[in-house]
Amino acid sequence: ARNKFRRSPLRNLYFPNSRVAPPKATLIFYFHQSTQTMGTRFIAVLLPIILSACHSNQSLPDASTEAIRPVVITSAVRHDSDDPAIWLNPDDPSASLVLGTDKDTDGALYVFDLDGQIIEEKTVRGLRRPNNVDLENSFRFAEGSETSAIAVVTEREAESIRVFSVPDMQALDGEGIRVFEGESDPAWRAPMGVAIYRKPDVDSVWVIVGRKSGPTDGSYLWQYLLDADTSGVVSSTLVRKFGAFTGGGEIEAIVVDDQLGFVYYCEEGVGVRKYYADPAKGDEELALFGQNDFAEDAEGIAILETSDSTGLIIVSDQQAHAFNVYAREGESGNPHSHTLLRKVYLSTRETDGCEVSSANFGSSYPGGLFVAMSDDKTFQFYDARALLVPDSLKGKR
Repeated sequence: ARNKFRRSPLRNLYFPNSRVAPPKATLIFYFHQSTQTMGTRFIAVLLPIILSACHSNQSLPDASTEAIRPVVITSAVRHDSDDPAIWLNPDDPSASLVLGTDKDTDGALYVFDLDGQIIEEKTVRGLRRPNNVDLENSFRFAEGSETSAIAVVTEREAESIRVFSVPDMQALDGEGIRVFEGESDPAWRAPMGVAIYRKPDVDSVWVIVGRKSGPTDGSYLWQYLLDADTSGVVSSTLVRKFGAFTGGGEIEAIVVDDQLGFVYYCEEGVGVRKYYADPAKGDEELALFGQNDFAEDAEGIAILETSDSTGLIIVSDQQAHAFNVYAREGESGNPHSHTLLRKVYLSTRETDGCEVSSANFGSSYPGGLFVAMSDDKTFQFYDARALLVPDSLKGKR
């Protein structure tokens, strides 16, 4: 069953009747200020606002903008939803899972079904500020063995990454794998972003890890090769340090395009940077784009594949409560030129992490699944076609 929605006649915004009992709504006055040539005028508009999703320092989309509604809003996490990952069940796509971090000292890696319900027996609790998570479907524990899915999550306050089997969510790393060892500044040892890279047709799997703060000498990201011993315990080997950082904001969101071999990461207040994911190809920065496309911070980033070589790069324009869309393949004659194609307004607020898959997940998501966090402690699930042809899905579901 899908959520049903009620629509605000004033703003074309949608508020879902979640499967979780919603908080009580109230009426407040919202004052919208617009600057004109002859001066400044104030418009008082009476809006129904659900208090848990309202923040006085946030601006709503333009009144002409109609936000696309989610298919599902998940049950709320305990503290602070942050970053999702998607596991496609190869035997039954409708039984696939969504993983999501709850960022706090008493944090967790939540596991949801496609109805947005928490699967408590799979949820990993007791993590010390888990930040970002990524998933790899084809990790080989030993030569000749079957491949398995793993999830890697950064545990910031433990200065480690954690590795779990998927879908059973068992720890594979002992007590965690330390990262950024040898750095003197604690903020330089505090992992935040993470992305997994698996070169096509090669068993090797790497993780690329970012941190709370770091150097400006082109070594902000550290890349590790994952391996497993005969007992199945996963360990890592540092293979390179790379990545520009201006020293101003943070670098949290990282994504790897396995098929094309690129890694992208968002530097808040700057833009999106692009490098080769394969350590053998060097550390040259291939592109910096989107510098003028964001209200403030470029945040979550995901890649929607429409073929082996085409698709979309989707980046959260956090303070605009929107997503910027770029061509994965770049422009004709220049694969590293990524100009803004469009801005898509979903119903999320202040999105940090997001993830997308073009696979068929069953009747609710035949065109793929897009997941994004919202600042009310939830994640929202969308039909991925909303990012390809957003106008066709406005007002639907």
